[in-house]
Amino acid sequence: MSDPPHPWVLHVDLDQFIAAVEVLRRPELAGKPVIVGGRGDPTERAVVSTASYEAREFGVGSGMPLRIAARKVPDAIILPVDAPAYTAASDEVMATLRAQPGAVVQVLGWDEAFVGVTTDDPEAYARDIQRAVLERTSLHCSVGIGDTLVRAKNATDFGKPRGTFRLTADNWLEVMGHRPTIELWGVGRKISARLAAHGIATVDDLARADETVLAAEFGPKMGPWYRQLGRGDGSAVVDDTPWVARGHGREVTFQQDIVEPGEIGNAARELAAQVLEDVVAEGRPVVGVGLKVRYAPFLTKTFVHKVPTTFDRATVVAEILRLVERIEPGRPLRLLGVRAEMEMPDEARKGHTPTRSGW
Repeated sequence: MSDPPHPWVLHVDLDQFIAAVEVLRRPELAGKPVIVGGRGDPTERAVVSTASYEAREFGVGSGMPLRIAARKVPDAIILPVDAPAYTAASDEVMATLRAQPGAVVQVLGWDEAFVGVTTDDPEAYARDIQRAVLERTSLHCSVGIGDTLVRAKNATDFGKPRGTFRLTADNWLEVMGHRPTIELWGVGRKISARLAAHGIATVDDLARADETVLAAEFGPKMGPWYRQLGRGDGSAVVDDTPWVARGHGREVTFQQDIVEPGEIGNAARELAAQVLEDVVAEGRPVVGVGLKVRYAPFLTKTFVHKVPTTFDRATVVAEILRLVERIEPGRPLRLLGVRAEMEMPDEARKGHTPTRSGW
């Protein structure tokens, strides 16, 4: 006798998505170390966007400088990023998920989404998703099954590649308790280091931590939230409200460091023009601007400020150039980024668009 239908959260994560799309276009690359990043030239300044499993075996990972990745895998096939191709493939995957019976789909990015469904057999439903995605797109995916968003997201790691895994309140601490806090969705290096300073090294430590200690370190809202994260608790609601961008940003890595104020100003104006094209397409006013600066060799700083609500391009550019004035004079720059924040519609689920990077 089967269990009665129960609401579940499934986290669908496409395996080595960008590399897999490239292999579909060039089947001769199957089984070879493939690295995708920048313009595909390891002599230029760029980072790895993704690497095939074969390349990952050599220690190549996302965010690694492309030149270092090329050294690790001298015979790797290095390809340029082709965002339109990945967007098109992602759209097909998400359409497939939405076509599943009873599915509520919350897109998280090019290669992942939550699926909310009521079923008495979530593993069977997950396998149906995998088959449907494979048949329509020839792409493989892994599916995490959980009774909360957090548990479903973390479960996917145990299902990779091409598998499924279930994490619930019943087995959360058994599976996750002994693992370092950095393995939790939402905990990065900086947060895990701050937790470790209080003797909180594992997920179990965090689940049992004193809320007053966490609140003192992270604030009255975030402190208790991190403890909840350690328990895998939280929302089980998959929200299919359209994801609306808070803002748009563009950045450029200079192949040679720049230092002249005029050159920096021109670069900022060019980036601002690109950002404003994206903003105009949204039809929402700008309410804030930001500037990202990476000094040589690799120190990154971000400057932001709010601006009076405006549709005026000249005003936005002028506010961005005010931030440019905060750049240390005479210090070489290797990267510059510009961002414009927009007014949010009341009904929107706020966040960054899945296919654009924010900072």
